[in-house]
Amino acid sequence: MKSISFSPDWTVSSVPAPSAPSPDIVIPDLRGAPEFRVIVGEDDPVSREILSALLQKWRFPVLTASDGRETMELLRAQTAPVLAVLDWMMPGLEGTEICRRVREINKSVYIILLTARTSKKRIVEALEAGADDYLAKPFDKGELRARLNVGLRLLSLQASLAAASRNLKRPKPRTAS
Repeated sequence: MKSISFSPDWTVSSVPAPSAPSPDIVIPDLRGAPEFRVIVGEDDPVSREILSALLQKWRFPVLTASDGRETMELLRAQTAPVLAVLDWMMPGLEGTEICRRVREINKSVYIILLTARTSKKRIVEALEAGADDYLAKPFDKGELRARLNVGLRLLSLQASLAAASRNLKRPKPRTAS
């Protein structure tokens, strides 16, 4: 078999090494969790109800918030949902500001931002603010479900890594010799 060499126009030394996660990041323990709650932050009552009904149909327990401040309050709670579907434009706090604040408090929440703003500049703005994913309105139900499943996979992997890290840090039991 013939190998093909790969030589990118950037070098490994020009790519910063990934930083270790902050020890202050709050990683939810998802082991044995029977369900994953989702917060829906949406100021439009019809859209909020449609999203909530759809998520409940998929067997997600749902918390709803009608503005940005209420959404942020629910996300700051000790037992906050680990998945969030947020509208970009809400009174009180916009979705991007909620993303920034959640990342500042180092809480592990998978955030999908919903919006009619679809320019590349806006997508970059949302992701740089801390959104994990971005979905344009009107959205496809199957796409939303797939993106939620991606979030669940990532959160589960994150919890597994956190558990493995805790196990590595435990002192080894002494054996009698």
